[in-house]
Amino acid sequence: MDFYTLKNAFLVGVFMAFMIGPVFFMLLKTSILKGARAAIAFDIGVILGDISFILIAYYGSRNLLEKIKDDPRLFLIGGLILIVYGIITYLDKSNKKEVDQDQVEVPKANNYFKLFLNGFLLNFINIGVLAGWLGIMVVVGPTLNMNPTSIFWYFVIVIFGYAFTDLIKILLAKKLKSKLTPLVIYRIKRGMGVLLIVFGAFFMLKGFIPKEKMDNLIDKVQIENFNK
Repeated sequence: MDFYTLKNAFLVGVFMAFMIGPVFFMLLKTSILKGARAAIAFDIGVILGDISFILIAYYGSRNLLEKIKDDPRLFLIGGLILIVYGIITYLDKSNKKEVDQDQVEVPKANNYFKLFLNGFLLNFINIGVLAGWLGIMVVVGPTLNMNPTSIFWYFVIVIFGYAFTDLIKILLAKKLKSKLTPLVIYRIKRGMGVLLIVFGAFFMLKGFIPKEKMDNLIDKVQIENFNK
């Protein structure tokens, strides 16, 4: 994999780490109330939940993706999944709630294993997270020629970006929580939804544009960004 692909993988991890929801606020609250170690234990459980979803997305779609990896319609499917996920995120009724973060309760027991388990379960029961990882897998897998090694390292970088961002959130928990007013939360959620829709539309566009033209366009953008 080239540097551009690895950079994209890292940014995907950062993006996923900033999806506002119960896990996000639970991580901040755990860090504030119980300290960084407890928050890290909780976050390891969350990350394990994401890894489980990635494995489900990979093995659940592998045979199909292998058969149609060169079919441009695959980008339409992956893009459509991301667009639907983005629309759901954008229109989520919980965006309008006044105090979203106060609805998340941190367990009283300072048991690291329980915090780890809570992190895993809280993330794993969110089917929307699976949809997000599935959309990414459907889009990324074929671009890496469904090569298991390339896909493995791509998602290793994704998880690294995710964990790195979560560590920053843990260390800056008090400052972040004070900044997350209902209006800011509302705008972040809607912004995330819009970004998912844009990414989905871009990948759907790849289904209509011949691969050679799309590769030339991407190379041109990379060169322009490098020159800046």
